[in-house]
Amino acid sequence: MLNTSQIKKDFPLFTHHPDLVYLDSAATALKTQGVIDAERAYLEEYSTNVMRGLYPLAETATEKFEMTREKMATFIGAKSSSEIIFTSGTTDALNLVSKLLASQIEKGDTLVTTAMEHHSNFLPWKELAKTKSADLHIVSLTKEGMIDRESLKKSIDEHTKIASFSAVSNVLGTINPVKEIIALIRSINPKTLIVIDAAQAVCHMPMSVSDWDADFVAFSGHKMFGPTGTGILYGKYSLLETLPPVNFGGGMVLDSCAEDTLYKESPYCFEAGTPNIGGMIALGSAIDYIENIGLQNIHLHETTLASYAIEKLKETFGEDISIIGPSKKEKRSGIIAFTLANVHPHDIAGILGEQNICVRAGEHCTTPLHHSLRLSATTRLSLSIYNNENDIDKFISVLKEIQAMFLNK
Repeated sequence: MLNTSQIKKDFPLFTHHPDLVYLDSAATALKTQGVIDAERAYLEEYSTNVMRGLYPLAETATEKFEMTREKMATFIGAKSSSEIIFTSGTTDALNLVSKLLASQIEKGDTLVTTAMEHHSNFLPWKELAKTKSADLHIVSLTKEGMIDRESLKKSIDEHTKIASFSAVSNVLGTINPVKEIIALIRSINPKTLIVIDAAQAVCHMPMSVSDWDADFVAFSGHKMFGPTGTGILYGKYSLLETLPPVNFGGGMVLDSCAEDTLYKESPYCFEAGTPNIGGMIALGSAIDYIENIGLQNIHLHETTLASYAIEKLKETFGEDISIIGPSKKEKRSGIIAFTLANVHPHDIAGILGEQNICVRAGEHCTTPLHHSLRLSATTRLSLSIYNNENDIDKFISVLKEIQAMFLNK
């Protein structure tokens, strides 16, 4: 297990709120002092635009901005920084790839996603299918909260143009075997383009987009201790160089006067306008921080702590608690969603919040999943490197008080 007492010193929020129990990192991870300092340094010391100015301050901004692109390519196992497109987050990245691929979709084609997806990886494909008169197939889940392989096989055929699924479910905590699922899809239809939502995987376990053989991968910077408003769309360069840009403006064009407008090569042709410069530079600091701790160490810490939490919840509440998602430790991340008999998730989250314990309640932007589970809402705790067993013990202690409060009403 990681030394959480030392790690908490790296996150200024705990200085301002020393008694805080933050169990909502799947919504957004806290920010390190290094990340905050990096963004402040940009704003205070060289707050200029990138890719345009020839004076030293602008060159410094561009160099540091592009350094994050290089770091990110190495961090996720991309073959080149040309495969890294900067976006404002996972939602923006997934919407971008759906627009990039729209021209390839025709009436009668099939798009495939799963029942566990966040709205960001569900609605873009639903709308694309509607716009193009294509079919949308939703792969069902097993009782354990895994992608049902038989349902997936039935959904993929010669008409399947795009298949998209999450590396890790933001509710079930399911760790999908991405490489195996991609190989399965390609064995049925090698031409299917595969898009992965890695928002809940990127800073919680080792991952390599090249090893996965994914065509596109999307995730957010704020899920990995970076600033909000930062995100990444990875795309295979062999694909990106064949796709026309869908957003237009400054920074992405070589000759706007030519009859056939001449655009820059990937990734710059997909990054019109002024980006979140300070945020992206600070995201580079977040990468450094994660690599210093080690993704394998982070994964072990979070999954061990999740197992402890699940064991304590079952021991304390017995049949009154229902924990959704895989039962096997190796198939779960540090995300735990549950229901507690006779207590609404919103009441749980609200009362916990009054005790400085932060969890999430509701549908977590996964209405299709909750409908399939016949649940109106769940309570979710999501773990990170600054959590420890004391956090879990305090959470369960207050949860017991909440249960007693409602039983005595």
